[in-house]
Amino acid sequence: MKTEHIGIAVKSLDISVPLFEKLLNTNCYKTETVESEQVKTAFFQAGESKIELLESLDANGVINKFIEKKGEGIHHIAFNVEDIYKEMERLKNEGFTLLSEQPKKGADNKLVCFLHPKGTNGVLWEICQDI
Repeated sequence: MKTEHIGIAVKSLDISVPLFEKLLNTNCYKTETVESEQVKTAFFQAGESKIELLESLDANGVINKFIEKKGEGIHHIAFNVEDIYKEMERLKNEGFTLLSEQPKKGADNKLVCFLHPKGTNGVLWEICQDI
């Protein structure tokens, strides 16, 4: 398992993309809309990991609710796994609460599954696998 990316909730990609381009001294290499999660994403390569900015497309969406409650900032940490189905089963057997029974298609050509932050010291964990 390796850190795949850190997800950061932002109010506006129009404002945040130029900021992160300056911070990371690199250009955003990809933007993508993920309809299932009602977000628009922007990706940056940061060494061996990535930074994913997430902007809500829905006033009632999970990212907008997160920003209303906690403000802009780190939303989740994602870990790349070789077999998401086996890892989901392992984590479930270890007592973690998965936020979905099956992986979903996520951004950047990944299958994804999130773990409830109540069981992970308040950190939303994402496991992901290349499709």
